[in-house]
Amino acid sequence: MYKIRLKNCAFFARHGLHDEEERLGQRFYVDAELTVRPAVSLEEDAISGTVDYGVAFSEIERIITGKRRFLIEALALEVARALCKRFPEIEKAEITVRKPNAPVPGVLDHVEVTVAWPQ
Repeated sequence: MYKIRLKNCAFFARHGLHDEEERLGQRFYVDAELTVRPAVSLEEDAISGTVDYGVAFSEIERIITGKRRFLIEALALEVARALCKRFPEIEKAEITVRKPNAPVPGVLDHVEVTVAWPQ
C-alpha cells in the first residue's frame, strides 16, 4: 500500500445549518488521504491503474462547490465515497473538511471533521 495526500485544497461554498451561511458562503479546506493498493503502474511508471490526483482534486471540487450540505460530516462522507467509487484502487479514503468561519460564540481557528470510507 501507499498513500496519496492532497492537503489544504481550498474552495468557496455555501454549506451549514444557518441561512446566512448559504447566503454569504465561505471558504472550506479539504485534506484527502488516500490509501492505494499498489498496481503495475508503479513498476511501469504509468498513470493507469493508480489515482490521478488531478482528477481526484476535480472530484473533490465538484462535490464541495455543489449541493449545499448542513453538516460538514455529510460533505466529507460524500467526498470519500465518490473517490472510492471513481478509483477502485483506493482501499481507504480519509477526508478532512475544515470550516474556518464556523458560527460559534467564541474565537477559534477552525472546526474540522475527518471521515473514513470504508469504515
